[in-house]
Amino acid sequence: MDIFLQQIINGLVLGSMYALVALGYTMVYGIINLINFAHGEVLMVGALTSWTVVMALKDAGLPGWLLLIISLVAAIVVCALLNFAIEKIAYRPLRNAPKLAPLITAMGMSLLLQTIAMMIWKPSTKPYPILLPSEPFFVGGAVINTTQILILAVTAMALAGLMYLVNKTKLGRAMRATAENPRVAALMGVKPDMVISATFIIGAALAALAGVMYAANYGTVQHTMGFLPGLKAFTAAVFGGIGNLAGAVVGGILLGVIEALGSGYIGALTGGVLGSQYADIFAFAVLILVLTVRPQGLLGERVADRA
Repeated sequence: MDIFLQQIINGLVLGSMYALVALGYTMVYGIINLINFAHGEVLMVGALTSWTVVMALKDAGLPGWLLLIISLVAAIVVCALLNFAIEKIAYRPLRNAPKLAPLITAMGMSLLLQTIAMMIWKPSTKPYPILLPSEPFFVGGAVINTTQILILAVTAMALAGLMYLVNKTKLGRAMRATAENPRVAALMGVKPDMVISATFIIGAALAALAGVMYAANYGTVQHTMGFLPGLKAFTAAVFGGIGNLAGAVVGGILLGVIEALGSGYIGALTGGVLGSQYADIFAFAVLILVLTVRPQGLLGERVADRA
């Protein structure tokens, strides 16, 4: 087996999920300059909702692909409603408050969602059923399965759809206008509150998609599963350039590849000295390096100064 190629494929799959969550961070930050640290917990709620639906319908005789779609739709709906409520209850009253207040609120909301999820779904780790064919496909000297192929394809379609929405639709123009200056946008007929709520809902849908992908790929779900992917997705957003949609995608993909190569390929070369148990070191070492050398990220920051 070609270890290098295998880790590249694993990194692309992992980076795809990071990119989806990083886009949620980037969209919210670009419009209201808020880092929504509860975004990783939205991913977790999506994965656990999907697991609940799958377990409820597993004896209904439905094919695995249909069961996955139904659970994904349910996860998106639940996460969209959750993020809408979070924005309206926790963030909107603090929109004009000092920057530290919504940041602390976001951290508190993250812990609150973890605790509520632990109470609802219990703290034990739960196996996520295999819903798609598991036979491997060989690419060069590496192996990829149906779930990973689907993750890459769905991520590409979701990212293309989001880019079209932001750059070509009326809602996208409203988002860009609100990001530029919400007060001037309101004078031009844009409703900033509606645009901000729509941004949170879209970000929640992307997080739910990433959560279901994460559960299907790794086969387990639990109430703390969103914290580390959420933190790494934030790292990816900073890596690519916070406030820049293309930067979030590039940062997510690169971070996934760096993490996979660092924990797998370099681990093999060093005889296991730097194995998979040190995967997080590579991700956060990248964050430290980027913040030191290029604080604005690889593609720079495109957040306008507001009047």
